[in-house]
Amino acid sequence: MELDKAIQSRYSCRKFASKKPDWRDIIEAIDAARYAPMAGNNFSLRFTIVDDKNKIQQLADATQQDFISQAHYVVVVTTEPGRTLNAFEERGKTYLRQQAGAAIQNFLLKIQERGLATCWIGHLLEDEVKRAIKATENTIVEAIFPIGYDYKKSSTRRMKIELDRILYFNEYKNRKMKNPKKLEV
Repeated sequence: MELDKAIQSRYSCRKFASKKPDWRDIIEAIDAARYAPMAGNNFSLRFTIVDDKNKIQQLADATQQDFISQAHYVVVVTTEPGRTLNAFEERGKTYLRQQAGAAIQNFLLKIQERGLATCWIGHLLEDEVKRAIKATENTIVEAIFPIGYDYKKSSTRRMKIELDRILYFNEYKNRKMKNPKKLEV
């Protein structure tokens, strides 16, 4: 799948087919996350693949989103912040958020490329998620991703925000670019 197509066709799926995905496709998506930029080359993210139905139900309960229990697999993305915070102190908190977002986007695009579907779940009770996967107290839960095949892939895609509503030049809220000079060849 071409990158532009993967970016433009990615969506949040909340109803999964009964067909079980190949877990190797999920591992390939996690592998893609490793190529995201990391502050100081400290890879702080961890990925836990959950296929135990009882644990998946615990994760669904911890998010208050029942559709998660339909998934055959759930990936819990966490951060081990120690090394990054030690290296960058307070600024490290920002770096941790940035690198988690970058790695998760790689993961999502690879999931899409492999023909799988997911939904980024950030609304959760962190202590309950940690308890379900037996994470340490200092672990940060970034997000949960139920993974499966879309039950009924929608042929319609809602439009995202228009580019001219989010793009500025040189200054915040400046919508016009200076006239570029023509290059003489």
